[in-house]
Amino acid sequence: MSLNFQKTHQIIYMDRKTSIQPSPPRLLLVNPWIHDFAAFDLWSKPLGLLYLASFLREKGYRVHFLDCLDIYHPAALKETGRKSPKRKKYGTGKFFKQTITPPRVLEHINRPYSRYGLPPSVIISELKKIPEPAAILVTSLMTYWYPGIAEFIKIAKQVFPKVPVILGGIYARLCQEHATKFSGADYVVTSQKGEDVQELLSTMGIHPAPLNSLSGQRPTYPAFDLLRKINYVCIVTSRGCPYNCSYCATGFLNPVFSQRNWRHVLEEIIYWHSNYGARDFAFYDDALLIDPKNHFVPLANALITSGIPLRFHTPNALHIRQISLEIATLLKKSGFTTIRLGLETSDFQFRNGLDTKVSQGEFEVAVENLLKADFAPQQIGVYILVGLPHQSIKSVMETIEFVGNARVMPFLAEYSPIPHTGLWDEAVKVSEYDLISEPLFHNNTLLPCWDESKRKQISELKAKVLAIRQRLNKL
Repeated sequence: MSLNFQKTHQIIYMDRKTSIQPSPPRLLLVNPWIHDFAAFDLWSKPLGLLYLASFLREKGYRVHFLDCLDIYHPAALKETGRKSPKRKKYGTGKFFKQTITPPRVLEHINRPYSRYGLPPSVIISELKKIPEPAAILVTSLMTYWYPGIAEFIKIAKQVFPKVPVILGGIYARLCQEHATKFSGADYVVTSQKGEDVQELLSTMGIHPAPLNSLSGQRPTYPAFDLLRKINYVCIVTSRGCPYNCSYCATGFLNPVFSQRNWRHVLEEIIYWHSNYGARDFAFYDDALLIDPKNHFVPLANALITSGIPLRFHTPNALHIRQISLEIATLLKKSGFTTIRLGLETSDFQFRNGLDTKVSQGEFEVAVENLLKADFAPQQIGVYILVGLPHQSIKSVMETIEFVGNARVMPFLAEYSPIPHTGLWDEAVKVSEYDLISEPLFHNNTLLPCWDESKRKQISELKAKVLAIRQRLNKL
């Protein structure tokens, strides 16, 4: 069997021969809590899970979605005393959170540790409202967020003790062995294909209903309609990335680079706007501007021609090398509002071995083109990696100043060691933490690949970034 999954322990099922299988079977898909020192809704949605929900629904399953991070839940609004959650201009904002006791291995970090999302009592109440599902499917993202996953699974098993739990997502794929031992899930799936999940469900005796028993068909877009409210939509136009950056797991998670037909992307954008009034779209692509003449250029021109007043955001960053004046102009005219660039470092001597996506001089050209296209400095943010193995404070400070001198906004991105990346072995070697055995030590708040003397200077770097951004905000 081609399916790649691991059964964590024996599950006792009801006798399928003597029982009547629900038609269609109900599946509960869950976006779990985040346990961390900090978390922010920067156009954050479980896109993979929503794609899976759409796929399973189309195949004949009845899908129920539970979002532990739901900011529009009445209980969260009641706790904050608001009729609607406080959001920034384009839909981003804070999650509801509760301070909790940190895991023992993180007690030395002098920062509050929180559960981001709805209180457990609310989640338990929501679970009890749902008829018993045939299976519970839980997604995962950051490797060091697994305590929130384990907490949810424990509660779910208390409410539905006979229902199998399947864990998928990024943590499950990057740390399968750890997830198998510690998540509490009955199955840990490392495939991202909906067909493989359906195959697993079939081996468990959970078969979809005939399609003709379902009323109506929906597009195979991610199931954002399952959310309580759509205040933005996340879009992917490609999978994978042609660059193999040593600090990034994209090459492992999506080893083959492929792009969607731009016409299909356009149709999806128009669908969400026409049917749900969505105006803000966040591109999750790692390589939106690759092969622009056959991908981004025709898409941008079609968006311009449509005349629909939309706003686009690039939280995953754009490749600097691709931003010619033509591309910058199309970005502006087609509605791109939040531009993020993946510079990482201006120290090209240090850059050797990290990536090949930027050469000297290309950043300055890209920024100049964006400014010529009438983007404001405040709209252009530049990611700077901090906390890399062997990276000096001086190198980071010079990069911050380099970005500031280009008249655009620096953003520090603390490095998180990620298994299956090119930099992983070196990270393991230099870190004082046991990165292999404990994913909690991947947490970028720890700056796990820097020693204490460097960590003490992070406040100076942040102060420099803040000063530059305050200066540019006055322009």
